[in-house]
Amino acid sequence: MNMMTDTLKVTKIADSKISSVDFNNLAFGTVFTDHMFVCEYKNGAWQNPEIKPYGPISMDPSAKVFHYGQAVFEGMKAYKDDNGKIFMFRPEENFNRINKSSERLAMPAFDKDYFFDGLNTLLNLESDWIKPGKDNSLYLRPFVIATENGVSASPSTEYKFIIICAPAQAYYSGEVKVLFADHYSRSADGGVGFAKAAGNYAAQFYPTELAKQKGYQQVVWTDANTHEYLEEAGTMNVFFRVGDTLLTAPTSDRILDGITRKSLIELAKSEGINVEVRPVKVSEIVEAAENGTLKEMFGAGTAAVISPISGFTHKDKEFDLPTLEEPYGARLKQHLTALQANRAEDPFGWRYEVPTIAV
Repeated sequence: MNMMTDTLKVTKIADSKISSVDFNNLAFGTVFTDHMFVCEYKNGAWQNPEIKPYGPISMDPSAKVFHYGQAVFEGMKAYKDDNGKIFMFRPEENFNRINKSSERLAMPAFDKDYFFDGLNTLLNLESDWIKPGKDNSLYLRPFVIATENGVSASPSTEYKFIIICAPAQAYYSGEVKVLFADHYSRSADGGVGFAKAAGNYAAQFYPTELAKQKGYQQVVWTDANTHEYLEEAGTMNVFFRVGDTLLTAPTSDRILDGITRKSLIELAKSEGINVEVRPVKVSEIVEAAENGTLKEMFGAGTAAVISPISGFTHKDKEFDLPTLEEPYGARLKQHLTALQANRAEDPFGWRYEVPTIAV
């Protein structure tokens, strides 16, 4: 069945697969909904926005994404409250950031109307996949890939913008111990570390695998020049609690401007927690662990919101963090997730209610 919502074409799937999905046992990012949003860039313009049944896409082997890595993405979530209303969290930040990432990789900016029309229509169409209740959400993955055929080393002139959706539950990573990087680097000055470029993640798989072989779940990345300053934890921004103060590194062209990160900073300040956004030295955190003032470490990102870190190793010295009765991380996570899912007041204006659209 084909329909048009203004310029957005909607092709519904004949039979939904939702009845075959066990929503109580979801491996994160492995089950996808019935539909996806697709838009193409040709002749200097984004065009032909369409929602169609989820499925494989056909591409020429010479498509430039395979050869030169022009690919960026975002991570978002949608929530449903007990009244059936659907919400997103700060989606304009994701829109701005995917365009910022695209610019760094010489890719065209995406159209804002297409972005929100596509998301709003897609979420209305996939409403049954968004389960209400604590810890339930629909993970949204917008991404852009270069599709022009040819292996000349130059920016593509053709692209696809796609949004796929995966139902999600609480993201349990278990006990996380990390290794402070002192050789490999995630990004460098003047590079693409601030962008959500696919290659950033591929490049960190190898050193992370080496860390896992030693019994660590993630790497906390340090600056490429000296390895003296702590920057990110795995694929997340990282926070340190020394005494009663939260520390986190400032964003730069090496560090992702995380939406969860910036939200936690504002939320913590609103709760009277002292937050310092400044360069954080490895030696400072090691010293705090040695003298007992390092209370918490946690990663912050869309998937897990907050991922507590139970210990770290630096240059073969291991440090375990204390178990706290009321950690800042758990407190902030509870507050933020309640705000995101419309279970708490939103004094910041971060929550976006998805308009009801007949599809």
